[in-house]
Amino acid sequence: MNSFILMAEIIQQPQLRYTPDNQLQIAEMLVQFPGPKPEDPPEHLKVIGWGNLAVEIHDKYHEGDRVIIEGRLGMNTIERDGIKEKRAEMTAQKIHSLGADSISSMSSVPASRTSSEPAQIRDSTPPTVPSNVVPMGSRNRSSSSAPGGANRTSSSDWNSHQSPNSESDRPSSSSKEADNPDYDPIPF
Repeated sequence: MNSFILMAEIIQQPQLRYTPDNQLQIAEMLVQFPGPKPEDPPEHLKVIGWGNLAVEIHDKYHEGDRVIIEGRLGMNTIERDGIKEKRAEMTAQKIHSLGADSISSMSSVPASRTSSEPAQIRDSTPPTVPSNVVPMGSRNRSSSSAPGGANRTSSSDWNSHQSPNSESDRPSSSSKEADNPDYDPIPF
């Protein structure tokens, strides 16, 4: 069985209906969530809840609410005008309400269709590299050559970082090991 968790905004008021024998309630609603890329339009998905969850969805949730839905994702085949279409559909098992500003990080999904909130702009500055990070490629390299970190590498010279251990500082070993910058005499 698959498991699917989705953070989305309800864009269609949940509709309550019943199975043909009037024994079980079914709630259906349409939700939207951000597309895979920031420039893509929001994606839409039909969500269905059964039984007591259907009643809860119908009574507590409304168009514009932001929610986290847990459930299963499935594909349904629908025939329209003689053409078969496959559509994704989520069967909800749990639903959690979020506050109005809880999903402000959903990027391209607006708070509501008539929202006049400005779009969030992502920070384009690259993250700074912490001084205790050792570049991949050699375990011999370190960010400080003295205990306590007296000689730390700054992010400005990160790409030109050289190992503080020079060839003369290394213990003498075979030429094969001396030529390998990744050689570590202590096995792990």
